[in-house]
Amino acid sequence: MTTSPFLQALRGVRGDTLPVWFMRQAGRSLPEYRRARAGTTMLESCLDPALAAELTCQPVRRHGVDAAVFFSDIMVPLKLAGVDVEIALGVGPVMGAPTRTDAEIAQLCGRGSGDQSVITDGVALTVRELGDTTPVLGFAGAPFTLAAYLVEGRPSRDHLAARTLMHANPAGWQRLANWCADVSVAFMKAQVAGGARAFQLFDSWAGSLSRADYAKYCAPSSRKVLRAAHDLGIPTIHFGVGTGCMLDLFSEDATAVGVDYRTDLRTAISVLRSVHSEPVIVQGNIDPAMLGCPPEVLEAHINTVITAGRNADAHILNLGHGVPKDTDPDVLTRLVARVHERTAND
Repeated sequence: MTTSPFLQALRGVRGDTLPVWFMRQAGRSLPEYRRARAGTTMLESCLDPALAAELTCQPVRRHGVDAAVFFSDIMVPLKLAGVDVEIALGVGPVMGAPTRTDAEIAQLCGRGSGDQSVITDGVALTVRELGDTTPVLGFAGAPFTLAAYLVEGRPSRDHLAARTLMHANPAGWQRLANWCADVSVAFMKAQVAGGARAFQLFDSWAGSLSRADYAKYCAPSSRKVLRAAHDLGIPTIHFGVGTGCMLDLFSEDATAVGVDYRTDLRTAISVLRSVHSEPVIVQGNIDPAMLGCPPEVLEAHINTVITAGRNADAHILNLGHGVPKDTDPDVLTRLVARVHERTAND
């Protein structure tokens, strides 16, 4: 049986200490990250197995977090499939051209997932470095988020073109969403083949949808990804931004639900208990803005989150979104140490 607090929590078991990791823990908040990535683009870094492994391990060495999320990007599966995509500095993912017409969708969906060996190699190098002490968490972008980028062609505030396609051409949208699910499954399987012990599905933009639209047009393709992980025996976390009204939907076929900072954690747990008989496992949901506050303000906020999390069968402490790039890394290191110390002594 695993002694990892993170993996124990994903089994619904409360260990001696509360597990902690941070979304975007490997990133621009770390000076060693900036040094290691100097002279490389984001996607080049992701596709270099040795560099990806080093960047994955950096926050584990510095902060002592309980899980190492594999360093990559949700655009990597699209790149490996031959999609013309780059991550523009200060902008985000930009496609060579948007995918909107039936002909464009058909052309895209004719692509395979590509060679995933660099992903498997990167995870394997990470596992070799970390051993059994810190599990590697794989991840992928949810089909709606990937499809939204493909349809919009670049980041969007309201994803109007994607939502229009969803309603104007449901068959075309379904084909596109299913293809996105397929490339996310291939990406997930490559990480598991390298030794990833758990998997998180990120839906960055699902909060732009109504609950009804998410349930009808997006949930089926997300379930496809989560069920593929389940078939491999891998526990899963399903996280979305601004998705408080659909947490019960996010919990379908997922082991745990990530709760963003906009949603009260105690309320989220109550909602999940009302719809499920199995253990309620939640992740979250420190407000990232609190990382820049005075220590006493951050401490009080963390105490509130930990207290709320006790209403779940198991709780993984995390942010309710990613680490801001200007965060003082020492704040994160102290946070992890303080939570481990406090919960070990509770």
